[in-house]
Amino acid sequence: MAEIRVPELAESITEGTIAQWLKKPGDAVEKGEYIVELETDKVNVEVISEEAGIIQELKAEEGDTVEVGQVIAIVGAGNGAAASAPAQEAAPAAAPQQEEAKQEVVKETPAQEEETKQRPIASPAARKMAREKGIDLNEVPTVDPMGRVRKQDVESYSANGAKPAAPQQPAAKPAQAAAPKQDDSKPVVRERMTRRRQTIANRLLEVKQSTAMLTTFNEIDMTAVMELRKRKKDKFFEAHDVRLGFMSFFTKAVVAALKKFPYVNAEIDGNEIVLKKFYDIGVAVSTEEGLVVPVVRDCDRKNFAEIEGDILDLALKARDNKLALSDLQGGTFTITNGGVFGSLLSTPILNGTQVGILGMHTIQTRPVAIDKERMENRPMMYVALSYDHRVIDGKEAVGFLKMVKDLLENPEDLLLEA
Repeated sequence: MAEIRVPELAESITEGTIAQWLKKPGDAVEKGEYIVELETDKVNVEVISEEAGIIQELKAEEGDTVEVGQVIAIVGAGNGAAASAPAQEAAPAAAPQQEEAKQEVVKETPAQEEETKQRPIASPAARKMAREKGIDLNEVPTVDPMGRVRKQDVESYSANGAKPAAPQQPAAKPAQAAAPKQDDSKPVVRERMTRRRQTIANRLLEVKQSTAMLTTFNEIDMTAVMELRKRKKDKFFEAHDVRLGFMSFFTKAVVAALKKFPYVNAEIDGNEIVLKKFYDIGVAVSTEEGLVVPVVRDCDRKNFAEIEGDILDLALKARDNKLALSDLQGGTFTITNGGVFGSLLSTPILNGTQVGILGMHTIQTRPVAIDKERMENRPMMYVALSYDHRVIDGKEAVGFLKMVKDLLENPEDLLLEA
């Protein structure tokens, strides 16, 4: 018999939520097989069984909060099919009722095995979405050659008018019973906030309340970068097998500006300002579960292709809910790009203990005065720098943002800086 405990998650994470049990009592489990998915503040973690056997007991239900080290399941000896063999051999002269009971046990095990075989292969994000929408994953079609159901498949199935199974309604709590009666003619949907969304909400509120946050704006003429990218993107892809995007240009411009304005690459620790001499840039990525900020390490030592490759890898891991805690920790500055959703202008909120975040926005063709006599339509982008005024003065903030602008409008200078 073996106990399944909540593993060590990270230094700052002491608890998680049972997102989904992948096994149920009576199921056979192999050593190293995933049995439960835990949702933490930052990432989802799948917990494995250290022993092969039969799941005898689940000590926590889906939605329960569990702490590191807590026993959440019991695995006993056996392999499922062999578990009923002693019952078949014992007491040949047993009463008819006992024989019938044995036959029921014998019949139950193949059914359990058949159910296990029919369990669809699906990503954790797909299972989570299907559970929330009450959708049977066996009914969701997928184009994956391996038959793996992805989150996009569940979304498509739901959007095409799937009829979810009626969810089990939990018993009403006294607080809910005391709530004001709502007009039944007004449709509403109540969704429980995920642990990650709760964490995001709490941390954003904490940042707003504990920092002297201010935002300064500028605009960048993207003509030179777009022309350079257009000329080089095919050769770049052939040489590095990764596409040349705008993020590597912005990342390199940010690193150069951080070197000139070091207080933007700092944080407050008590009564001290910690100036960081390394450049780990967080890149905000939007997922269905909420915003995450994976970190590209040592951007000052990497070329454009390495930065683009790291960003692509992290974005794919975020999409598939495969980010590790180490991917999210230790960033010194953050870049967020609301422009991919069409945002023209925004004021980004600082990320954790960092004192600066750069917001990119959509590229929009606008008339620009070239000189006193000429006007031209140029691809323009508004950029925003939110900063902690306790550490950074307005002069430094404006100088930082202007240097980013100058480097991107003259990408040859950016290449020299890099």
